[in-house]
Amino acid sequence: MDTVTKIIAMLVILLAFAVAATADEVRIKDVCRYRTDAEIDLIGYGLVIGLDGSGDGNGTQFTIQALANMMERMGLTIDPKEVKVKNVAAVVVTGKISSAHRAGSRIDVTVSSIGDAKSLQGGTLLLTPLSSLDGIVYAVAQGAVSIGGFNVQLEDGNKIVNNYTLVGRVPDGALVEKAPPETGAGNELYLALLNPDYTTASRIVERINVEYGMTAYAVDEATVEIRVPDSLAHRNDRIKFISTIGDLTVTPDAAARVVINEKTGTIVAGEHVTISPVALAHGNLTINIRSTPVISQPNAFSQGETVVTSESRISAEEEIARVVHLPNVVTIAEIATMLNAIGATPRDIIAIFQALKETGALRAELVLM
Repeated sequence: MDTVTKIIAMLVILLAFAVAATADEVRIKDVCRYRTDAEIDLIGYGLVIGLDGSGDGNGTQFTIQALANMMERMGLTIDPKEVKVKNVAAVVVTGKISSAHRAGSRIDVTVSSIGDAKSLQGGTLLLTPLSSLDGIVYAVAQGAVSIGGFNVQLEDGNKIVNNYTLVGRVPDGALVEKAPPETGAGNELYLALLNPDYTTASRIVERINVEYGMTAYAVDEATVEIRVPDSLAHRNDRIKFISTIGDLTVTPDAAARVVINEKTGTIVAGEHVTISPVALAHGNLTINIRSTPVISQPNAFSQGETVVTSESRISAEEEIARVVHLPNVVTIAEIATMLNAIGATPRDIIAIFQALKETGALRAELVLM
């Protein structure tokens, strides 16, 4: 089996998996999320200390100024011009906090160098406030930075690097000081579909109402409103109600879509992709340019020099187009088999799908990555 045949076979196998996945029922929690689960992005500016000469250079003024300001807050007045920061690196600390976090819980944070440091290996992040875009401080981060690699500099200028050493993490490095505003505490809950679709939203509403009566309503293709029954208003009953809804199963609908990654030559097609009657012609034009060296020797005793020139020959070979006619509406599996029959490569298949979309024969959304 050649490479093209293997790739086409893999495409058919991926389609089979997609069909099997869409035909089975899935839990509501796997296709939706509660709006109360929304995350807040946190960011902060901090310093990593304890580096073995791999910190920022003296030209990084914001690192010097930040270190001088920190020392001043600790009661030490120093001249920024006298500060050496080769063991210190300025970093941006980022993290996420959700409504599930409460004051006293911990979250992971990512530490990224913003100066000209060579490595964060062995460093320790100093106390760094983490705030949201509105300036509210939700957590403070501090701890040893883990980079999962190393960067060894040798005296002769050579170095050995394992993994990327300018970005690290501090596991459980941030202490939550303020919980996000609690939402959804009333009698209304909102489910947000991960892939908005009117059919899927309608099926979710129908499934919930079969179980609990008229409690769910579709707001739009991306949102389902759920009204908690008065009999389940107690906190424990409410939690159980939310948990049970998440375990209910539905069959989500999938839009007809073909996703193409031109960088890697990857093609993934959904279950409902079809192609209307069309004729395909496939052929290649190959141009060969060959250069043959020509050596010119001077006559004897002429004191001339040997001259080397080249003679180019250009030839063009056009492959006879192979035509395939699709008389009826076919599925993506059938078109994959036919494209394999005419010897189309993955790059050819991408071009063919684009042409099918332009002619209107491809009855699916074409997504290029």
